[in-house]
Amino acid sequence: MDLQIFLPFVLYFVILTGVGIYVSKFSSKGLSEYFLGGRQLHRFVVGLSAVISGRSAWLLLGFTGMSFTMGLSAIWAVVGYIFVEFLLFRYIAPRIRKFAGKYDCITIPDFYSARFNDNSGILRIMIAIIFIIFMTSYVAAQFVAGGKALYAFFEISPVTGLLITALIVLFFTILGGFMAVMFTDVLQGIIMISALIILPAICIIYLGGWHEVYSDLSDNSNNFFNPFSLGAGTFAGFLGIGLGSAGNPNIIIRYMAIKDPKQFTWIATFGTLVNIIMALGALFIGLVGRAYFTNVDFLPGQDAEMVYMSLSGELLDPILVGLLLASVFAAITSTADSQLLIAASGIVRDIYQKYLHKGEKIPRKHLIFVSRVVVCILVVLAIIMGLFVKDIVFWFVLFGWAGLGSTLGPSLLLSLFWKRTTRNGIITGFITGTVTVIVWKTVPQLSNMIYELIPGFIIAGFSIIIASILDEKYRKCC
Repeated sequence: MDLQIFLPFVLYFVILTGVGIYVSKFSSKGLSEYFLGGRQLHRFVVGLSAVISGRSAWLLLGFTGMSFTMGLSAIWAVVGYIFVEFLLFRYIAPRIRKFAGKYDCITIPDFYSARFNDNSGILRIMIAIIFIIFMTSYVAAQFVAGGKALYAFFEISPVTGLLITALIVLFFTILGGFMAVMFTDVLQGIIMISALIILPAICIIYLGGWHEVYSDLSDNSNNFFNPFSLGAGTFAGFLGIGLGSAGNPNIIIRYMAIKDPKQFTWIATFGTLVNIIMALGALFIGLVGRAYFTNVDFLPGQDAEMVYMSLSGELLDPILVGLLLASVFAAITSTADSQLLIAASGIVRDIYQKYLHKGEKIPRKHLIFVSRVVVCILVVLAIIMGLFVKDIVFWFVLFGWAGLGSTLGPSLLLSLFWKRTTRNGIITGFITGTVTVIVWKTVPQLSNMIYELIPGFIIAGFSIIIASILDEKYRKCC
């Protein structure tokens, strides 16, 4: 190991640990503080954290590798979510925050239960199951990404790197809860944004300027700078990635945590600007990486997703390389710890407290302890899943993204904007969305046609509408 790389990397985690310890007392006050920060967060923290937690290692590894391989046409994979998240900040977030504050909703299942007056607990259980299936796979992808990063810099085996990444994420998740996650997101966001600006700029300068980069890449491929070189199915699938934002719990939960919901107009502008800067930075890393390495054979393991780490290792001072490595783990931890907390909240708050021990008074210290145990169990499940992952990080993340988007996305939008939505309609949407995504992903003929989120979102949405109408008619006639 190069100590000049290793020491800045360690220093980064020392600082994060200090932040976690500082806010741990606040997070231990109760479930609202542990899972939602007591609804006291500033607009800057909420805006930056919502953007950072939604990007994960998908952006730094998956998307950079995609732009390395596909060129400028990869841009459509980010256009969809940038546009959708602007709409979410501007129009959806205020409604969610208002409703959550009025009915004291701490978790997303709390929102659904209050919205549909569900005392049976079935909605809570179904959402918890959705969290376990799709969020665990999402977290597993982050662990795989961490293993790749450690392999690239320190030649640690990918399996050992995966285990190290899992332990790091576990430590920060159980240490300080939601408040620690939010404040560390701010630090991690600054590191990620800086890395995405600095690295491509240095590479362009090293290669003789953008004109030289453009000429070299244009000579090697006529379609590399053609943004419309995609097939219709791929193009629609890329744009459809944005639909997943509407059902991504680690983004939605941040809407419920802001102190002043009137600030979402400011957040919409700020968050969109951050999204654009990060997306363009990642795109240009892939493009200039292709000019520098010319072929995937020159990357470790012939893996295009190694372009971010390989570029930094080739061109930067070891101290900066350590900080760049920290940026990868910033992306990983900012997403994984949020996903774990949300999944744990669905199990502890919505199954353990509200269903299994309904009506009982449980000491808050006991609930916090159970929450941390559940986080540990979820980490173990994610490790097991990560060990058997064969897909690249980009597509494995998109599977989890599709599952959450297809189930929670249409149900959330219809719950907020269509008064005729019923509980049975939501249940139908959960089932059809989950089944569609899994079947579409596992059948090659379907998965090669279009990204599973598109049919999953559409089928679930129509299922909710049809089932709600039929449910309403049944109640009237009976």
